[in-house]
Amino acid sequence: MLDSAQVQGAVRKAAAAIIGFLLALVLFTALLLFGLYLLIQAAVVALTPVLGEAGAMGSVGLVCMLLLALVFQRLTRPVSSGKSQSGSAGQSNSGINAIRRLIKENPMEAALMAFAVGVAEQKDPRLKSLLLQGGMVLMKQAESGKPEESGDTEAPATSETTSSSSGPSA
Repeated sequence: MLDSAQVQGAVRKAAAAIIGFLLALVLFTALLLFGLYLLIQAAVVALTPVLGEAGAMGSVGLVCMLLLALVFQRLTRPVSSGKSQSGSAGQSNSGINAIRRLIKENPMEAALMAFAVGVAEQKDPRLKSLLLQGGMVLMKQAESGKPEESGDTEAPATSETTSSSSGPSA
Protein backbone atom coordinates (compact mmCIF):
# COMPACT_ATOMS: atom_id res chain seq x y z
CA MET A 1 0.00 0.00 0.00
CA LEU A 2 1.10 3.56 -0.53
CA ASP A 3 2.35 5.47 2.47
CA SER A 4 1.82 9.18 3.04
CA ALA A 5 5.36 10.10 1.99
CA GLN A 6 4.84 8.57 -1.45
CA VAL A 7 1.48 10.26 -1.84
CA GLN A 8 2.89 13.62 -0.76
CA GLY A 9 5.79 13.22 -3.17
CA ALA A 10 3.44 12.38 -6.02
CA VAL A 11 1.21 15.36 -5.20
CA ARG A 12 4.23 17.67 -5.05
CA LYS A 13 5.47 16.40 -8.40
CA ALA A 14 2.03 16.84 -9.95
CA ALA A 15 1.73 20.37 -8.55
CA ALA A 16 5.22 21.24 -9.79
CA ALA A 17 4.36 19.91 -13.25
CA ILE A 18 1.13 21.93 -13.39
CA ILE A 19 2.82 25.10 -12.16
CA GLY A 20 5.68 24.61 -14.62
CA PHE A 21 3.24 24.11 -17.48
CA LEU A 22 1.30 27.23 -16.56
CA LEU A 23 4.48 29.30 -16.26
CA ALA A 24 5.66 28.07 -19.65
CA LEU A 25 2.25 28.89 -21.13
CA VAL A 26 2.36 32.41 -19.70
CA LEU A 27 5.92 32.92 -20.95
CA PHE A 28 5.11 31.71 -24.46
CA THR A 29 1.99 33.86 -24.57
CA ALA A 30 3.93 36.93 -23.47
CA LEU A 31 6.63 36.25 -26.06
CA LEU A 32 4.02 35.77 -28.78
CA LEU A 33 2.20 38.98 -27.93
CA PHE A 34 5.42 40.98 -27.68
CA GLY A 35 6.57 39.56 -31.01
CA LEU A 36 3.30 40.55 -32.65
CA TYR A 37 3.62 44.03 -31.15
CA LEU A 38 7.11 44.38 -32.59
CA LEU A 39 5.93 43.16 -36.02
CA ILE A 40 3.12 45.70 -36.04
CA GLN A 41 5.50 48.50 -35.03
CA ALA A 42 7.95 47.44 -37.74
CA ALA A 43 5.16 47.48 -40.34
CA VAL A 44 4.10 50.97 -39.23
CA VAL A 45 7.69 52.25 -39.40
CA ALA A 46 8.19 50.66 -42.83
CA LEU A 47 4.97 52.11 -44.29
CA THR A 48 5.33 55.59 -42.74
CA PRO A 49 7.53 57.04 -45.56
CA VAL A 50 5.09 55.80 -48.20
CA LEU A 51 1.66 56.46 -46.61
CA GLY A 52 2.45 58.85 -43.78
CA GLU A 53 2.07 58.00 -40.12
CA ALA A 54 -1.74 58.05 -40.01
CA GLY A 55 -2.06 56.04 -43.23
CA ALA A 56 0.47 53.47 -42.07
CA MET A 57 -1.29 53.00 -38.73
CA GLY A 58 -4.67 52.76 -40.45
CA SER A 59 -3.54 50.22 -43.05
CA VAL A 60 -1.73 48.06 -40.48
CA GLY A 61 -4.79 48.22 -38.20
CA LEU A 62 -7.05 47.21 -41.09
CA VAL A 63 -4.81 44.23 -41.92
CA CYS A 64 -4.82 43.20 -38.24
CA MET A 65 -8.62 43.42 -38.07
CA LEU A 66 -8.99 41.36 -41.27
CA LEU A 67 -6.66 38.69 -39.89
CA LEU A 68 -8.55 38.67 -36.60
CA ALA A 69 -11.89 38.33 -38.43
CA LEU A 70 -10.44 35.47 -40.50
CA VAL A 71 -9.28 33.65 -37.37
CA PHE A 72 -12.67 34.04 -35.67
CA GLN A 73 -14.47 32.96 -38.84
CA ARG A 74 -12.34 29.79 -39.00
CA LEU A 75 -12.94 29.10 -35.30
CA THR A 76 -16.71 29.48 -35.47
CA ARG A 77 -17.52 27.69 -38.72
CA PRO A 78 -19.11 24.26 -38.36
CA VAL A 79 -17.13 21.11 -39.01
CA SER A 80 -17.91 19.61 -42.41
CA SER A 81 -19.89 16.41 -41.96
CA GLY A 82 -18.62 14.87 -45.22
CA LYS A 83 -15.20 14.07 -43.80
CA SER A 84 -16.51 12.35 -40.68
CA GLN A 85 -19.16 10.37 -42.57
CA SER A 86 -16.82 9.13 -45.29
CA GLY A 87 -14.34 7.87 -42.71
CA SER A 88 -16.92 6.00 -40.64
CA ALA A 89 -18.95 4.60 -43.53
CA GLY A 90 -16.13 2.54 -45.02
CA GLN A 91 -14.82 1.13 -41.75
CA SER A 92 -16.29 -0.53 -38.72
CA ASN A 93 -16.21 1.34 -35.44
CA SER A 94 -13.67 -0.88 -33.71
CA GLY A 95 -11.02 0.67 -31.50
CA ILE A 96 -8.09 -0.20 -33.76
CA ASN A 97 -9.75 1.31 -36.83
CA ALA A 98 -10.59 4.47 -34.92
CA ILE A 99 -6.98 4.79 -33.78
CA ARG A 100 -5.71 4.17 -37.30
CA ARG A 101 -8.03 6.84 -38.66
CA LEU A 102 -6.86 9.31 -36.00
CA ILE A 103 -3.22 8.58 -36.79
CA LYS A 104 -3.83 9.06 -40.52
CA GLU A 105 -5.64 12.35 -39.92
CA ASN A 106 -3.12 13.65 -37.31
CA PRO A 107 0.32 12.16 -38.00
CA MET A 108 2.35 14.80 -36.17
CA GLU A 109 0.22 14.62 -33.05
CA ALA A 110 0.42 10.82 -33.08
CA ALA A 111 4.20 10.94 -33.36
CA LEU A 112 4.43 13.44 -30.52
CA MET A 113 2.16 11.30 -28.32
CA ALA A 114 4.18 8.18 -29.09
CA PHE A 115 7.38 10.01 -28.17
CA ALA A 116 5.88 11.28 -24.92
CA VAL A 117 4.64 7.83 -23.96
CA GLY A 118 8.03 6.37 -24.84
CA VAL A 119 9.86 8.86 -22.65
CA ALA A 120 7.43 8.48 -19.78
CA GLU A 121 7.33 4.68 -19.78
CA GLN A 122 10.90 3.74 -20.74
CA LYS A 123 11.61 2.25 -17.30
CA ASP A 124 8.92 -0.46 -17.58
CA PRO A 125 10.34 -3.31 -19.70
CA ARG A 126 7.05 -5.24 -19.75
CA LEU A 127 5.13 -2.30 -21.19
CA LYS A 128 7.91 -1.64 -23.70
CA SER A 129 7.89 -5.25 -24.95
CA LEU A 130 4.08 -5.25 -25.13
CA LEU A 131 4.07 -2.04 -27.17
CA LEU A 132 6.76 -3.36 -29.50
CA GLN A 133 4.91 -6.64 -30.07
CA GLY A 134 1.63 -4.87 -30.74
CA GLY A 135 3.30 -2.42 -33.08
CA MET A 136 4.97 -5.22 -35.03
CA VAL A 137 1.66 -7.07 -35.44
CA LEU A 138 -0.05 -3.90 -36.66
CA MET A 139 2.79 -3.11 -39.08
CA LYS A 140 2.70 -6.64 -40.52
CA GLN A 141 -1.05 -6.41 -40.99
CA ALA A 142 -0.72 -3.03 -42.67
CA GLU A 143 2.01 -4.33 -45.02
CA SER A 144 -0.01 -7.38 -46.02
CA GLY A 145 -3.03 -5.18 -46.71
CA LYS A 146 -5.42 -7.70 -45.18
CA PRO A 147 -8.15 -6.56 -42.81
CA GLU A 148 -7.68 -7.71 -39.28
CA GLU A 149 -9.92 -10.20 -37.54
CA SER A 150 -11.40 -8.95 -34.28
CA GLY A 151 -9.93 -10.89 -31.38
CA ASP A 152 -7.42 -12.77 -33.58
CA THR A 153 -3.78 -11.71 -33.48
CA GLU A 154 -2.47 -14.17 -36.05
CA ALA A 155 -3.68 -12.77 -39.37
CA PRO A 156 -1.58 -15.08 -41.66
CA ALA A 157 -2.90 -18.23 -39.94
CA THR A 158 -6.53 -17.19 -40.37
CA SER A 159 -6.04 -16.24 -44.01
CA GLU A 160 -4.46 -19.64 -44.77
CA THR A 161 -7.32 -21.51 -43.14
CA THR A 162 -9.93 -19.47 -44.98
CA SER A 163 -8.20 -19.94 -48.33
CA SER A 164 -7.87 -23.71 -47.85
CA SER A 165 -11.47 -24.08 -46.71
CA SER A 166 -12.82 -21.97 -49.58
CA GLY A 167 -10.83 -23.94 -52.21
CA PRO A 168 -12.76 -27.27 -52.12
CA SER A 169 -16.17 -25.64 -51.87
CA ALA A 170 -15.67 -23.62 -55.09
